[in-house]
Amino acid sequence: MAKNLVLCDCLGSQSIDAARISEATGLRCSKVYTGLCLDQSAQALREMAQGDVMIACQQERAQFETLAEEAGFEVSGFVDLRDRAGWGEGDSAPKMAALAAEAVMAMPLQKSVDVISEGTCLVIGGDIAVQAAIDLCETLAVTVLLPKGAEMPLDRRFDAVTGSLRMASGALGGFSVKFDGLQQIIPGGRGDFALAEPQDGAVSDCDIIVDLSGGQPLFPAHEKREGYLRADPAHPPSVAAVVLQAAQLVGTFEKPLYVKLEPSLCAHSRAEQPACSNCLNVCPTGAITSAGEHVAIDPMICAGCGSCSAVCPSGAISYDAPPVETVFRRMHLLASTYRKAGGKSARLLVHEADHGREMIALAARYGRGLPHDVIPLEVDALAGFGHAEMLGALASGFLAVDVLLSPRTERDVIEGQAALAEAITQGRIRLLDVTDPDALSAALYGMTAPAQNAAPVLPMGSRRQIARLSARTLQPEADIIALPDGAPYGVVLLDTDACTLCLSCVSLCPSGALGENPDKPQLRFQEDACLQCGLCANICPEQAITLGPRFNLTDAALSQVVLHEEDPFACIECGTLFGVKSTVERITEKLAGKHSMFGTSQAARMIQMCEGCRIQAQFHSQDNPFQGAERPRVRTTDDYLSKRKDH
Repeated sequence: MAKNLVLCDCLGSQSIDAARISEATGLRCSKVYTGLCLDQSAQALREMAQGDVMIACQQERAQFETLAEEAGFEVSGFVDLRDRAGWGEGDSAPKMAALAAEAVMAMPLQKSVDVISEGTCLVIGGDIAVQAAIDLCETLAVTVLLPKGAEMPLDRRFDAVTGSLRMASGALGGFSVKFDGLQQIIPGGRGDFALAEPQDGAVSDCDIIVDLSGGQPLFPAHEKREGYLRADPAHPPSVAAVVLQAAQLVGTFEKPLYVKLEPSLCAHSRAEQPACSNCLNVCPTGAITSAGEHVAIDPMICAGCGSCSAVCPSGAISYDAPPVETVFRRMHLLASTYRKAGGKSARLLVHEADHGREMIALAARYGRGLPHDVIPLEVDALAGFGHAEMLGALASGFLAVDVLLSPRTERDVIEGQAALAEAITQGRIRLLDVTDPDALSAALYGMTAPAQNAAPVLPMGSRRQIARLSARTLQPEADIIALPDGAPYGVVLLDTDACTLCLSCVSLCPSGALGENPDKPQLRFQEDACLQCGLCANICPEQAITLGPRFNLTDAALSQVVLHEEDPFACIECGTLFGVKSTVERITEKLAGKHSMFGTSQAARMIQMCEGCRIQAQFHSQDNPFQGAERPRVRTTDDYLSKRKDH
């Protein structure tokens, strides 16, 4: 963690208050230089010599890294204060302090696995695919798949086959492909190569797929599938770029493990009855599949968009690159440092790395930049910034949250999460769908932040706990807040006239929101635990259950309430309480004297007996179903001896 912050005002183009930054962050700030990347490089080296140095410049990062390497020094990191704060309007010192504090925050190491690509490459297409194979064959082990009837190349530096690709699965270093009508070259003989007999269902593996067919992509969200490179065969620059990229995909690569799964928390299904499929519905790459009572995630296919984490109601899936709690810590640190440096009424601007960073830089260099009260937060997965994160930002002290969408953002997910957060916060969440830097500045300068109505809190716990804590902080006078359909919070609505207290819903509830009373026929419900997964409604044989999305902020949501109860039935023989009185009476009325098994009065009485008395009554009845034929008399020694005398 860096302790020394080296400051530069970039040829006097920004105002930097080193004393306020140092006081708010605890960092030792250097004097404010003017041209560290120009004629003050010697001063830059002297600062680096102190160790634990962070340089407040991202633009010339490469130059400073080269300078440090040549001198044998180490730079802990870099932070961009100029584009994100210095080139905006207003008092920038509080925001600079917040950004500097965030930059030196300790971040957890990213988890990853090694992916090995040995360079086995399948190229798909026509003549352009043959040329790509020629370009790649010196680097990769290439097989080119040509359409049926195509002229087979004579170049034997790579393999050529003809046929059609039926199916492909996997990712970089682990693709599996299946062909129909596959014909391989018979390399002997004069003239054109002959072809072997066609094979259907032929299976092969490869590390890389280069698709120059011009047809439909082989995978959903194909641009996110690592190792699958696709280009328009009619656009030579795109083909050249794909060929160059493929040539570099040989060796061992680190594949980040973007999300983690806790199967025991998953509410996907129970007893083959469907429940929550939120993650399956939003995963763009198909990395998530059903695996019985829970889902499974293929880490090799997962592209880390974060959508599954945002929509998972139980927390079974959580973003892990970095962990979700890191985002809450960053937001809290930004807000608290901003206030400590004298800032007021901060707003948060959430953006993805590439698109958002470029938009902010262009707006700062050529336009008005960001307002002094707008603090940017860069995240790797914008779709993973869900309603809990939005609410947590507001509870940390931000007055409003703006989310800058990028062209690659999964819109359905972020729009749904914003709508859910907006239903709770009312006017504090906004999605900015702009691609012009000036439009970004205009939108930010044109918004007036709502008044602060609650003291900031520290968001802690699971995403559900943080959402509840934040909602209570932001709406201290509210009891129940209406939520849009599909919200992961709500109540179970029960038709008590239809409910028979069979308790099938209790046995399958994945979160334990529905419970029973072992001493009495009773259905209990704890609203805070309900995921609104719908399993109880799907399993109820009487169709007595519906769901009501809402956010109950009262303490009553934290305890069990009785949805339905009835008196138990007393056994007519021993008086033991069992079953539900209304159900036993209804069954008696329906079956007694009307069903062959309960045609007699004695048989009908068994309906009203407990389990033990019913067995006794059946055993002693004349038509005992458990009674067999009369047992034979036990043979004795006298029987055997008398039989021998007879003979």
